[in-house]
Amino acid sequence: MPDPSPERPPEEPNAPVPATPPRWVPERRGVLALVDRPLVIAFIATLGVLGGIVLGSAIASITTILIYIILALFVSLGLDPLVRMLERRGLKRGTGILIVFGVFALLIAGFFIFILPPIISQIAEFIRNFPEALVSAKESSWFLALGVDLQDAVGAAIDEMAALLAKPETIAALGGGALAVGVGLVAAISAGFIIVALTLYFLSSLTGMKNALYSLAPAHDRPKLTDMTERVTASVGSSLLGSVTLALINAGVVFVLHLLIRLPYPALMAGIAFVITLIPLFGSVIFWVFATITALFSSPTQALIFGIAYLIYIQLESYIITPRVMNKAVAIPAALVLIGAMVGGTLAGVIGVLVALPLMATVLLIIREVVVPKQDLKV
Repeated sequence: MPDPSPERPPEEPNAPVPATPPRWVPERRGVLALVDRPLVIAFIATLGVLGGIVLGSAIASITTILIYIILALFVSLGLDPLVRMLERRGLKRGTGILIVFGVFALLIAGFFIFILPPIISQIAEFIRNFPEALVSAKESSWFLALGVDLQDAVGAAIDEMAALLAKPETIAALGGGALAVGVGLVAAISAGFIIVALTLYFLSSLTGMKNALYSLAPAHDRPKLTDMTERVTASVGSSLLGSVTLALINAGVVFVLHLLIRLPYPALMAGIAFVITLIPLFGSVIFWVFATITALFSSPTQALIFGIAYLIYIQLESYIITPRVMNKAVAIPAALVLIGAMVGGTLAGVIGVLVALPLMATVLLIIREVVVPKQDLKV
């Protein structure tokens, strides 16, 4: 049978090969290609800036709420060691929380009922009597005992301060400051109820919060994360509880010394001592200088007795009280204590000082337990 397929013409030896059509390759655009669309780039950049502004304003608008949450969390960490101590005594956690929180609420109520009114009245008395005390300072025995040149310098400073207090704008500023203090006190009371409620919630659910954190880590890392978290929370709680305890002891000592030596404004000076001595290591020394100079306006003898008595207490606090109270807290170098106190006080006042030091202790603990061992393994 004949082959049905048609015969192919013979190929010429030097016939050109037909070129295959080129494939479409996506064009690569670099930095220069983006310059061709400046409006698109400007629009995207504008959206990014606007998004940053909106996010920043949103965070700024809830800053107060964030402070409440952080403060309540730290207070709950500070009360947790007491709850654990009651648990070791055989009580259930719920019962321990009720006991610790009840005592805490009674202390807060006692402060507002018995301590705050005398402080406010003594502040008003101090503001009312301060100009007269400045005038009579030049006739006091300690001023007359100074040298002539020193008398001129101190007298010029006293006259300048008295003239400043006599100006109408200073009086107006003091009145506005008193009004601001009153408004701030009302705001602090309302914020206190929110912080107390959050503290109770955090304290009751602290174990569940930790377990939720542990579940986010891989199974092989959970034991290490559990150990680190427990050590960090214990350190933070011990630091906060220890700082507040030392400040309360300081305030009590100052109050008793003022009553025994018959110095004026014992409640006010005890309140100032509590705030200042929240700064570890340096707070007691700062208050010692401040309170001794303040006592000079009453009597050089009283100032000398107070200075010596409080200096003795500082030695007892440094070598006996502080090691017993802060035995479970992480040791922080003195330079870092000062830096943390200044940064925390600048950012958030007294609360910043109280919170900054436990945070620094936490960072130091993480560096010592996590970062340094990893670096030691590298050869």
